[in-house]
Amino acid sequence: MGWHYRKSIKVGPFRINLSRHGVGHSYGNRRFHVSTTHDGRRHVTVRLPGGFQLGKTFGSRRYRRHY
Repeated sequence: MGWHYRKSIKVGPFRINLSRHGVGHSYGNRRFHVSTTHDGRRHVTVRLPGGFQLGKTFGSRRYRRHY
């Protein structure tokens, strides 16, 4: 069984996300949100009225070699 850790710190309009994998950050509001993951990917989310949500991820995941 693996272990998980996640902590989020809000600094003004920004949020710093800490996890065991690294540090990411995000900013935005209810309708528009941009987040950057620990491995450099960016995810943009737009929420529309009526419960619709559109999301797009930019960048590719960088795989680490585990020896």
